[in-house]
Amino acid sequence: MAGQIEAKLAELGITLPTPMQPIANYVPAVQTGNLVFVSGQVPAVDGKILKTGKVGQDLSLEEGKAAARQCFINVLVHLKAACNGDLDRVRRVVRLGGFIAASPYFVDHAQVMNGASDLAVAVFGDAGRHARTTIGVPSLPIDAPVEVEGLFDIGW
Repeated sequence: MAGQIEAKLAELGITLPTPMQPIANYVPAVQTGNLVFVSGQVPAVDGKILKTGKVGQDLSLEEGKAAARQCFINVLVHLKAACNGDLDRVRRVVRLGGFIAASPYFVDHAQVMNGASDLAVAVFGDAGRHARTTIGVPSLPIDAPVEVEGLFDIGW
């Protein structure tokens, strides 16, 4: 039987994809105590990045926001694995960090990151409201336009 969070994902039309394997020397998620740290995720589906380039140059604001949303979906893939398949264990989305590869004159980084933040709230309700950092960068690994990482409080 699917839990409440799985039901919410289905209601939102979200199917969690096959996770992209790390492209360097790190693990996708680390749990210490009741905290799960999920490494930065790019907008990939089944191991293939959806779109590359810089927001404000190669991608529109809306495309950047959609990329951030997909990044958060990929964060959920690794969070679910860390929760032994039970996303109902998530008590709180503590923090999201977003990195936006953008053209030098792009200033709407926070709006791009809302793609991830809005989905966190849609999935987890009030427990999805989180602290956040959003940083504009000149480039990201594999020419990804966005990368999102997360910190979560989970129950036993």
